[in-house]
Amino acid sequence: MLKARVFKSAKRDFECKVDGSDEMIVATALGNLLKGDENSIVVGDYVMIDNHVIVEVLPRNNEIYRLIIREQKKKVTASNCDLLVIVSSVSRPEYKRGIVDRFLVRAHQWGIRPLMVFNKMDEYDSSLLDIEFEFDRMNQLGIECFEVSAENPDYFPKYLALGLAELRDRLLNKTSIFLGQSGVGKSRLISQVSNGKISLLSNDVGKVGKGKHTTTWSEIVDCETMSLIDSPGIRSFGVEDLLEEELITYFPDLEAGAVQCKFSNCSHSEESKGCFFRTKLESNSRTTQLILSRLESFCRMKEEISSTPSYLKK
Repeated sequence: MLKARVFKSAKRDFECKVDGSDEMIVATALGNLLKGDENSIVVGDYVMIDNHVIVEVLPRNNEIYRLIIREQKKKVTASNCDLLVIVSSVSRPEYKRGIVDRFLVRAHQWGIRPLMVFNKMDEYDSSLLDIEFEFDRMNQLGIECFEVSAENPDYFPKYLALGLAELRDRLLNKTSIFLGQSGVGKSRLISQVSNGKISLLSNDVGKVGKGKHTTTWSEIVDCETMSLIDSPGIRSFGVEDLLEEELITYFPDLEAGAVQCKFSNCSHSEESKGCFFRTKLESNSRTTQLILSRLESFCRMKEEISSTPSYLKK
């Protein structure tokens, strides 16, 4: 009996790395381990293998998951992750604050420490994006930010303190999952943090400036000193499966202010009477602008979540 970790899955076949060694083996799985999205075998799982057959999935430390409302199923895509690396482009595709905040909500929900990577900084235009404001938004949440150019690994940070070298250090001996919109450079970045040992991205470029290679499955990329999970590129990241009453708990920077609103069911909109955020904060201060930028994301998500009845999410 061998203990191993699932590095890649393809229907009923799983590429697994034997625990404590560099040996990779391909194993199938007992039928009862393949039933249901919540309990099926996913990348990151530790398993027990007997004669090239997975006979047991060991308990998970955490899960990357979403609730598929229309099917009333919990869809788990990866497990046992240490870090969630949010990758965003500062050029094409353009930086989208709302998407980043949605990733942060998921990181909080899954109990995984997030890191923020601003990629394509060699194409940065300060007239289109205030990188220091975005850094301050993350800094107030205790989230480390990295300034990199995956296309130009020699790029040296000009605005933030941390760059590619520091990112490599943070990923050492960790399992990290990379999330970001299609085209932000996740696969190219993975190639760079692995010091060129892993090359996943084609040099071909699509019509809208996006690499033609788009990962269509999650897999662990073994970089010897770290484990990286490359996940499918996405263009949107819905939160309709979250419970409306729990959303504020995923915004720890807003939670303390929310309880000071006059009414417990305050929507925190601009028209809300007695709202702490609208009436008690110093207008036009940078701190207030940072808080209100987060509140804007909260209100947009709340509106999206409220369109789906809570009973469908339990």
